[in-house]
Amino acid sequence: MDQEQAAASLAELGNTHRLAVFRFLVKAGHEGALVGDIQRALGIPASTLSHHLARMARVGLIRQEKRSRTIVCIPEYAHLEELIGFLREECCVGIDKAEPAHPAP
Repeated sequence: MDQEQAAASLAELGNTHRLAVFRFLVKAGHEGALVGDIQRALGIPASTLSHHLARMARVGLIRQEKRSRTIVCIPEYAHLEELIGFLREECCVGIDKAEPAHPAP
């Protein structure tokens, strides 16, 4: 994952409704959840939810599958793992542990 992709995903999760939807879907597991179930659980109007889901799908956080007359939203765990990996990738690499942060007086 590059910096642009990470920034786009984090920007989408920076909205309270989209973050709530994503957390709901992660809790639902690999089978995902029906759009109607998400709407009822979170109390988000259908048109607003549709907008949020489209934005999340555009950056790869979720995918949507049409099953008969319903739409199932499924979290993209691989994308989530890549995003977490991107954030952890350089954790603490700039700190030289051999030198104290503040030299003694």
